[in-house]
Amino acid sequence: MIDFSKDALFVLEPFDFKTALKRVTPMLIEGEEVFATFCFARDYVIFTTKRVIIIKERGTTGLKKDYTSLPYIKVKAFSVETAGEPGLDCELDLWFSGLGKIRFEFKGTFDILGFNKMIGEYIL
Repeated sequence: MIDFSKDALFVLEPFDFKTALKRVTPMLIEGEEVFATFCFARDYVIFTTKRVIIIKERGTTGLKKDYTSLPYIKVKAFSVETAGEPGLDCELDLWFSGLGKIRFEFKGTFDILGFNKMIGEYIL
């Protein structure tokens, strides 16, 4: 499980959609679809139509994994910060009831406003 007091910031880069889909398909519920996949260090963040799934690899081999599911139904507020200039980082903050805030920083060029619209469709 994510320690929200320590692991509240994830600096993300795009990750291969097909590879990410293989990692989470066994845990998806009926009607749930993956729409965005990212990585940070050895770990992954996968946005679905129902939740955010964070996969943290543990140990030296990475065979042990921690899967954390953060359902959108528990999001109480969210915000985005645009990059301001092309090529700069942009951010998405999600506040989860009973857990706290988690920040996703997207490296490089990224359509944060379009992503905000997609997330809004599932949260609101």
